[in-house]
Amino acid sequence: MKIIDLRTMRGPSYWSVKHYRLIVCKVDFQEFAGQWSNSVPDFAERLTALLPQMGHMPHIPGVSGKQFAKHPPLTAEQLADGEPLGAVVQHVALELQRQAGMPVYWGKSYPAHEEGVEYVVFAYQEERAGRYAAQAAVELVEALLKGEDFDLKPVVDELHDIREEEFFGPSTWSIVAEAASRGIPYIQLKNSSIIQLGYGVNQRRIWATTTNLTSHAGVEVAGNKNRTKAMLADGGVPVPRGTTVYSEEGLREAIEELGFPIVTKPLDGNHGKGATIRITNWEDAVEGLKAAKVYSRAVIVEQYVVGDDYRLLVVNGKLIAAAKRTPAAVVGDGSSSIQALVDKVNEDPRRGVGHEKVLTSIKVDQHTLDILTSKDLTLDSVLPAGEVLYLKSTANLSTGGTATDVTDLIDPYNVLLAERVAGIVGLDICGIDLLTSDIAIPLNQTRGAVIEVNAAPGFRMHISPTEGLPRNVAAPVVDMLFPAGATARIPIITVTGTNGKTTTTRLIAHLVASKGYKVGYTTTDGIYIQGVQLQKGDCTGGVSAEFVLKDPTVNYAVLETARGGMLRSGLGFHTCDIAVVTNVAADHLGMRDIYTVEEMAAVKGVLPRTVRKTGWAVLNADDDLVYDMARTVDCRVALFSMHEHNPRIQEHVEAGGVAAVYEEGYVTIYKNSYKLRIDRAAEFPVTFGGRAGFNIENSLAAALASYLAGFSKDEIKTALRTFVPSATKTPGRMNVYKFPRFEVIVDYAHNTAGIEKFAEFMRATPATRKIGVVSGLGDRRDEDTLGFARVAGQIFDEVVLRQDRDLRGKSAEFLRDIMTRGLRLDKPELPIQYIENEMDAIDHLMATAPEGAVVVLFTENIAGTLKKLDEYEASLKEG
Repeated sequence: MKIIDLRTMRGPSYWSVKHYRLIVCKVDFQEFAGQWSNSVPDFAERLTALLPQMGHMPHIPGVSGKQFAKHPPLTAEQLADGEPLGAVVQHVALELQRQAGMPVYWGKSYPAHEEGVEYVVFAYQEERAGRYAAQAAVELVEALLKGEDFDLKPVVDELHDIREEEFFGPSTWSIVAEAASRGIPYIQLKNSSIIQLGYGVNQRRIWATTTNLTSHAGVEVAGNKNRTKAMLADGGVPVPRGTTVYSEEGLREAIEELGFPIVTKPLDGNHGKGATIRITNWEDAVEGLKAAKVYSRAVIVEQYVVGDDYRLLVVNGKLIAAAKRTPAAVVGDGSSSIQALVDKVNEDPRRGVGHEKVLTSIKVDQHTLDILTSKDLTLDSVLPAGEVLYLKSTANLSTGGTATDVTDLIDPYNVLLAERVAGIVGLDICGIDLLTSDIAIPLNQTRGAVIEVNAAPGFRMHISPTEGLPRNVAAPVVDMLFPAGATARIPIITVTGTNGKTTTTRLIAHLVASKGYKVGYTTTDGIYIQGVQLQKGDCTGGVSAEFVLKDPTVNYAVLETARGGMLRSGLGFHTCDIAVVTNVAADHLGMRDIYTVEEMAAVKGVLPRTVRKTGWAVLNADDDLVYDMARTVDCRVALFSMHEHNPRIQEHVEAGGVAAVYEEGYVTIYKNSYKLRIDRAAEFPVTFGGRAGFNIENSLAAALASYLAGFSKDEIKTALRTFVPSATKTPGRMNVYKFPRFEVIVDYAHNTAGIEKFAEFMRATPATRKIGVVSGLGDRRDEDTLGFARVAGQIFDEVVLRQDRDLRGKSAEFLRDIMTRGLRLDKPELPIQYIENEMDAIDHLMATAPEGAVVVLFTENIAGTLKKLDEYEASLKEG
């Protein structure tokens, strides 16, 4: 068994529009092809023994059992009765992730086109963990099929490590999940822990619980404990007396002034690192000084305030939650060793590795050993029954501490105190640590004190307390970032199809920009932000879409979306406002396991299925496969057609629908019984006086999408009249060069459907001789290449046959022969000249094209071709 293809979906895709994070792998089962789980003796029993939890509903905090109920695990009975091995691998991959604390549940498997090969598709929480789980699942299943042993522990340990390294911390995840529940999209910025909430100009950013609204000055103040304490004292806030020392001499002077007990902690520390509390003698004080100096040259020495440890959380000036924190501890039973007591505490199913679960397992580290030594204890010591032993000096949950929610108990004085502290320090999200005997009594009456103020405070103790009510502390954060009436999104119009999508995208982007919007758009030739090309190349995938949506200057996105990106990694967005599908034809078939036009339509159909319910799917009513997509969408549908009497249009409009139709030479919007004529199509430069029917069709799609987006008739008309195709505006798409003796047209037609539409234009174009420069594409089926060549042979009076630089797996001789055969299918005597290099072919025609000829260059190297033609034009002017 082996994985022969492994892809990671990061957005809606061919495999699922609803489930975004998917691993898609093709598994060649080789010698086990066609076998089921009951084909190999003892396989089901051994798998169940190795993964006994696989057949049971997992209990993961914060995850609804309903999710798993829709996609139940694979039971021992099902395995014994017989399940396809692809399904077994899928369920094993999910279970491995679940054992590492990742709540994943969705998946499917089905045969691929090749014999003995299956697709295995399953959800992941972290991409690296999902890919690792895929490989591990295949290896595990193969080992059991062969009767071999499999060591599960290192696999689960590795997945644990990946989760801790890669996944959001509980604080970050709580904010992200709250935002997502409100329909606010999020993007994790590359190579960082920064999360973008929202798109374009409306985006906000968080880094743990720091936001783009967090004051840098506030963070600086909170990071300097002396400055914080001085500011709070000036504001009348109770704080411990203390000083800053740098040496043992300074420590001795501080103790003489303050007396015991004391606390030592680094001046610039956080999260309790380097802090030592309840110091009652000189030797421990020296050790505390050393521990603090690991993190800071300057060390704070303070009076130890007696009381319980409380954390108060203030968001946007309001107290949101309060928790009593208790350090990691064990309680003696009179017979068990301290180590045994720790092990028993760690058996609590709520405890796990790092942030995996509600509580963190207690780890016996050097700090714990030092505490035991100071009490003349070891891990083998036995505590008397009922005696409590604290194993850490701080109450952080990350070191095994516990938290009890006390939000409803806090005295109003303490509420005001916390809100004042956050304001004095200047933090939008502020964690205030204080010691007091009772949070229900005003702090100034309990001789308590505020001991620390934290920027980027952890939320875990509030969202998952050990005892008490969980608090949704992320909601006020999202409220602050996106106040009532604010929007997190920008309008998104997307375009897909086999032909015409680039021109349609550019038309829509031009129209939107003409209204004053700051547009970001993607095409097959690059990414453009406010009209400036920032990246070159084919930019029609998810990464390019995210590039636009991450740009902080963009307030409108128009995204060309091709099948390659959807199959490679899914879409770069989860929902859009308008999706345009121009057409679906036979192109790129046989690539990435898409073998039929119907399958290609299913790929293209992903886009309209992502439109929000109040948005629009703009579909070509003249294309059966595109028109059929209306059945699968969950949004409003608008149609366009080149034929005003198309019965689909008539039925749609009679039912109250909206459509765009080419009628009597006009681009017209139909709505109910009304016609809104935009303009004569011949007036749009992109239609070349109405000769380019394919661009009339593209204009229909663009006009309809723009109308649905709220643009007026006059705005649409003006934009379509001012969009002038050129080598700079639409490179490689109907670029016309009018030279003194002949005319040259550069286009990117590369499939049969595209060249057939181009043929209509050429038939309407007068010329003394029509000459074409064409090539065969190595990544097309032979029948597609023959069809393309046959239409080219019908168009031209003579042909120059060249070769692409990338033959994509086929030989130059093969492509030359099949193209020659196709070109002469209908014109056996068609003159064909073979010039391998594209630039050489262009040079030849520039020198030999006759008077009044039209030369068509179906180019691969768009930039090089346009540069050569510009140079030729410049040479004529100089001559």
